[in-house]
Amino acid sequence: MRRLISIIILFTIAFIFWTTPVAAETYTVKMGSDTGQLKFVPETLEIKAGDTVKWVNNKVPPHNAVFEGDKVPNGDKALADKISHKKLLFALGDSFETTFSDVTAGSYPYHCEPHLGGGMVGKIIVKESD
Repeated sequence: MRRLISIIILFTIAFIFWTTPVAAETYTVKMGSDTGQLKFVPETLEIKAGDTVKWVNNKVPPHNAVFEGDKVPNGDKALADKISHKKLLFALGDSFETTFSDVTAGSYPYHCEPHLGGGMVGKIIVKESD
């Protein structure tokens, strides 16, 4: 009986360990570099599905982050609209977040509308979950 209880406990612990989901991460992207360049920092960010990206207004506002439907995986314009933040942020430190859940792995290029001509572009690369 004691051996049976030990086996049950062992299997329970193993089940909990192997089925516990990995915690999602939150990553920060600065809008405008610390030196005042019109760029996202980092310009390219690799994440996993379920992770969150927080864009923070850092320098030279206003900023936003807009994804283009024809450039995201599968040309999904509805998804591009859903993950875009078209509202301009003016105050330093203001932020917005996007959680990349229920997305296809792949490359998600985006830009700042007011500073696109200055080359303010970025890319989120969503990797397949382990």
